[in-house]
Amino acid sequence: MNIKHICTAIGAALLSFSTVRAQEPLSLTLAECRERALAHSEELQQADNRLEQARLDRQIASTAALPNIEGSATGAYVLPDIDMMGMELRMRGTYMAGLTLTQPIYAGGKISAARRMARIGEEVAGEQRRMTRMDVLVEADNAYWTLVAVEGKVRMLESYAAQMDTLYTQTAAAVEAGMALENDRLRIEAKRSEIRYQLQKARNGADLCRMSLCRVIGADNDVRPVPADTLFQPAAPGVLQADLEARPELRMLKQQVALGEQQIRDARSAMLPTAGLSLGYTYYGNIKLNSMVDAGNGTFVPHTQEFRDGLGLAMVAVKIPIFHWGESRKKVRKARFELRNAQLDLQKNTRLMSLEVEQAIRNVEDGYRMIQTAELALRQAEENLRVMRNRHAAQMAPLTDLLDAQSQWQQAASNRIEAQTQYRIYQTEYLRASGRLE
Repeated sequence: MNIKHICTAIGAALLSFSTVRAQEPLSLTLAECRERALAHSEELQQADNRLEQARLDRQIASTAALPNIEGSATGAYVLPDIDMMGMELRMRGTYMAGLTLTQPIYAGGKISAARRMARIGEEVAGEQRRMTRMDVLVEADNAYWTLVAVEGKVRMLESYAAQMDTLYTQTAAAVEAGMALENDRLRIEAKRSEIRYQLQKARNGADLCRMSLCRVIGADNDVRPVPADTLFQPAAPGVLQADLEARPELRMLKQQVALGEQQIRDARSAMLPTAGLSLGYTYYGNIKLNSMVDAGNGTFVPHTQEFRDGLGLAMVAVKIPIFHWGESRKKVRKARFELRNAQLDLQKNTRLMSLEVEQAIRNVEDGYRMIQTAELALRQAEENLRVMRNRHAAQMAPLTDLLDAQSQWQQAASNRIEAQTQYRIYQTEYLRASGRLE
């Protein structure tokens, strides 16, 4: 075997292996699809990070009311020596070391306002994470049920194509026997071509839906998800409540109002006095004082005195703002306008969300009625097709009536699949709109 044949064999083996991998099935229930989507979502991971950041901000804000302890150490080498009325102060290698404790006593409410704002920020981050999680679940459900619907249409079109193949075989045999017209065979052949075209489109759509679902769950493109949950007759939706209290968007808007109230307190704190306590202790050494001292009989001798000691400090500081050209008052007014805007946003969006949840409820109820209508139409189409087959077999109905009955059955079956899929999607959207999608 030459090199060319070897390369050809290896290429064929690799192509066969890749084909097998491309057909690798992955059985997937809706719950597993949701779990994979949540684990893969980059948006949800970012929301988790923002929540952790908000928790750290709250912890940082809590430390503002606690005492701060700082240590310091200083070394100095001063040249030349300092002349002090005939004496020399030598500071070559002087050192100082100390501790300082600072405790805020009153900050005009700024510290408490900052702590409340940080707590509100943490709650907002938590609601943002809930909202992101719901968006991921909605996307996963839509991708899952869309794939189920498209694969259902593929199976339905395959059954339709098989029926047309059988009819074509029977008609071709009848034409050969002189019991049917050539026009009937051509008419069926044209219908078969149309069905094959629709089937190919449905298969292409199924491949796109599989790739979309793979993207949502974080699977490779060579994986073929196989939905384990199928569409079936759903139960009546029952009484659906238009309650918005659990919706994260509403809670976030309410937190924005609470944040605006704290911002007013924070701006007002600049108009109030502040007080703080400081305690400190510093130890110093290696400070020398050189001088001449009288040793008696008029004799002066050199003398060196070294200073090593510690100093304690206690201080209370009070700062009272007196005049800043109305800056603080203007900031308070600005914060009040921001609070009013937050209240207006809450009112407007509450009405919009109420309309949204009402629409979601109506969609669920209408979707259930559409399923009932589609199933009734499918039963009628199946019965009509059965009757037309019998009549055509008995030569009591023309071929066009049988083809029309088959087309009506195909359309009715497609409508039922679409109605069942849309109902599932409407249910998920209602849970999201009411804040109960978990």
